[in-house]
Amino acid sequence: MEKEKKGLLLGFLGVVCFSLTLPATGMAVQYFGTTVVGLGRTVIAAILVAGILMIRKEKAPNRNQLKSLFIVAAGAVLGFPLLTSWVMNTLPVSHGAVELALLPLATAGIAAFRAGERPSLRFWIAGLMGTGAVLFYAISLNLGTFQIEDAGLLASVLLLGLSYAEGGKLSKEMGSWQVIAWAILIGAPFFLIPVAMNLSAEMLHAPIQAWASLLYLALVSQFLAYVAWYGGMALGGISRISQLQYLQPFLMILFAAVFLGESVSLITIITAILVVLSVFIGKNAPVSKKDLPGSM
Repeated sequence: MEKEKKGLLLGFLGVVCFSLTLPATGMAVQYFGTTVVGLGRTVIAAILVAGILMIRKEKAPNRNQLKSLFIVAAGAVLGFPLLTSWVMNTLPVSHGAVELALLPLATAGIAAFRAGERPSLRFWIAGLMGTGAVLFYAISLNLGTFQIEDAGLLASVLLLGLSYAEGGKLSKEMGSWQVIAWAILIGAPFFLIPVAMNLSAEMLHAPIQAWASLLYLALVSQFLAYVAWYGGMALGGISRISQLQYLQPFLMILFAAVFLGESVSLITIITAILVVLSVFIGKNAPVSKKDLPGSM
C-alpha cells in the first residue's frame, strides 16, 4: 500500500505538470511556431539530460531497451509535442483538453497488450464512465463538425498512450527519469535541422511569457513531468495510475482560465465531479498481471 501511495502521489504530480502543457503550448506557438515549439523543446531538454547522464555516468541502454525507447520517443518526444503544437494554432485549450481525456483508456488498453496487465471489469466500467463523461462534455460544448485538427489530437492520444504504456513498463527496469532522458537524446539529433531552419530574428522579441512557456515545455513537460509520471506507473501499475489522467483535462481548463482567460462553465464543474468519481472507482479496482509470450 505504501508503494501504491507513492505511485499515486508521483502520478498526480505528473498530471499537474502535464496539465500546463496545452496552455503553455498555446502561448508559445503564437511567437515561435509549430516546429520550434513542438521539436525545439526536445533540443533544449537534451542539453539538460545529457549533462545529467554524463555526471551520473549512466549505463547506456541495451538493444532490447533501445527498441522500447524508440517507441517512447515516437510518442512522447516527436508525435505528441508536434501534433499538439499544430492544433493549438487554431483550437482553444478546452477543445484539446476534452479529447485528451480519452488518454487513460488508450493507455490502459495498450498496456493490456504491451505490459501484460489485465484490468478487471470494474476498472473498464470506471474507464468507460470517465470517457462517457468527457464525450457528454464535448457534445455540451457544441464543438461542431469533425475537423482535421481533431484527427491530429486523436492521433496524439494513441501515440502518447503507447508511449506511456511502454515507458511505464520500461521504468521498472531502467528507472523513471532514465527512460525519458534516453528517449530525449534519441530524438534530439533528428530535430536539430528542422528547428534551425525555422528560427528567425523576430523570435528574439517574443514576450517573457512566451519564453517562459517554451522553457516550461522543454524542462518540465518534456522531462521532469515524465520523471514523476513514469515513476508513478512503475510503482502503482500502468492501468491504475493512468486513471489519474482523467483529472488532466479539467486541470488544463482551470489553468487556461487562469493564464489565458478562457471561461469555466457550470457543465465543466459537473463533469469534473463525475470524472473524479470514475478515478476513485478505477483506482481501487483490481488489476491483474500476466506475462505475455515473447514480451520484452
